[in-house]
Amino acid sequence: MPALRKFSSQADPKVLKELQDLAAREGRQFQAVLGDAMREYVAQRRRHAPRKNVLEAFQESIEERDELYRSLAK
Repeated sequence: MPALRKFSSQADPKVLKELQDLAAREGRQFQAVLGDAMREYVAQRRRHAPRKNVLEAFQESIEERDELYRSLAK
């Protein structure tokens, strides 16, 4: 595991308490639970992010068929 890096942030007190309670119930350190939550959030965002080639194809379609799309939108 890579070395950990300290940072400072703020959180909703209720969410923070839930994470602390979860860590206590699982017998884990708070920072481990927080790390898991951050990794899961990043992975979820990656899964739902549009792929670059899809965005490029969409942009190309808009440029090529702009006139058609505008007439269909009326």
